[in-house]
Amino acid sequence: MNPTPDNPRRPPSPPTSRRRFLAETGCGAGALALAALHANAASVSSLAPKEPHFQPRAKRVIWLFMHGGPSHVDLFDPKPDLLRLGGKPLPESFGSVMTRRKVAANPLLGPIKPFRPRGDSGLEVSDFLPHIAQHADRLCVIRSLHGDSVNHPQSIYQMNTGSILMGRPSVGSWVAYGLGSENENMPAFVVLPDPGGGLKGGPPAWGSGFLPATFQGVTMRPGKTPILNLKPPRGVSIAQQTNTLKLLQKLNRDYSRTAPGNDEIEARIESYELAFRMQATAPDLVDLEQETKETHQLYGVDSPQTREFGQRCLLARRMIERGVRFVQLYSGDTGGWDAHSDVLKNHTTYCQRTDKPIAGLLTDLQRRGLLDDTLVIWCGEFGRMPMSEQGKGRDHNPWGYCAWLAGAKVCGGTHYGATDPVGLRAAENKVHVRDLHATLLHLIGVDHHELSFYHRGLDERLTGPREARVVHEVMA
Repeated sequence: MNPTPDNPRRPPSPPTSRRRFLAETGCGAGALALAALHANAASVSSLAPKEPHFQPRAKRVIWLFMHGGPSHVDLFDPKPDLLRLGGKPLPESFGSVMTRRKVAANPLLGPIKPFRPRGDSGLEVSDFLPHIAQHADRLCVIRSLHGDSVNHPQSIYQMNTGSILMGRPSVGSWVAYGLGSENENMPAFVVLPDPGGGLKGGPPAWGSGFLPATFQGVTMRPGKTPILNLKPPRGVSIAQQTNTLKLLQKLNRDYSRTAPGNDEIEARIESYELAFRMQATAPDLVDLEQETKETHQLYGVDSPQTREFGQRCLLARRMIERGVRFVQLYSGDTGGWDAHSDVLKNHTTYCQRTDKPIAGLLTDLQRRGLLDDTLVIWCGEFGRMPMSEQGKGRDHNPWGYCAWLAGAKVCGGTHYGATDPVGLRAAENKVHVRDLHATLLHLIGVDHHELSFYHRGLDERLTGPREARVVHEVMA
């Protein structure tokens, strides 16, 4: 998978491909896609399924992203010393601390709610999350995660793209580029944003960067209009739509002659084809009324408090069943889990919204036989400081925090690594964000050294030029 100018990553399309046929005949994208669907025309798409480097543990990924920075010391990283030292200053033995709001001298704030041993494994989980706690024996909690920025946008970019700088391809884009989609009528990479909006850093968090635009995340939402502007406006006939698309494709074809090999033109042509096919498949996908009453209850769709997030968790399951390779689901609007002033109030709200739906997702994946070959990831862009802010809140902490993995034959009921006694910094078996990425790729059968893209004279990789390690210890 190492491309060069003479050996591109993507093989050229044969004469029978949809794209070649479009360029040579000027046929409308909608008519072409329809013909391909009914005639099963042979084609080579950039999103066609590709072979992994080795036998994968997982075929697909659901990433639950808690936007804003959930507090690890209040959810998945129990710290008895922090409880004991609550109200006292941070001991001098911890040295100087880089913080965003100068909270280093503030008193320590003990865990907000009790931790308890859960399941047969005894893995400790906070009372904030009673439903997820029931799945403790399926969780592998990484307690020594760390990154490089105290700010939201940079940390979101790093967690999503491997770099604190905007503009690099997201993890989902790399996965789509490396493995393609298992369903030609659906994107390989789908994003389910929080409907409240306000993601710090914005859509570049799921962009394709220097990869061809075909691999960027496609945003969807529950309801009858999963993608805005997917269907023609009221009053526009199929004939009018076809004529418009024919003109657009002719313009694309004419322009492509002046810029051969232009990835944006290639992506545009493919997007028209995919959009036409999705006009038929997407409405059925998001029709949650097809699910049983029991399933709705399992995800919390029957309750106002959990309905919205539960619908998106259920939608994520329906997507991976239909061949979508990578689904990223966000919790947290403009502020999200950013508990600067009151951890109890903030985390009570967001835990109540997400706890039951996430537990329902794990239960549903397990009973449908999907959990063994689906990787589920839970994390935020960073954690929270052990020192207090404004008395009851916590500031950002990228130096040590938690994520958990489930499915994909990971070591359930365990934790890996540790922060220091108060949860300030990763201290044992440290896992940098790039190590998490290398591990994610390994679990889906991809060698992070080999998945690369030739860009401006370099073979670029998700894990970047610095060394990253696969954390084999989390795998059963």
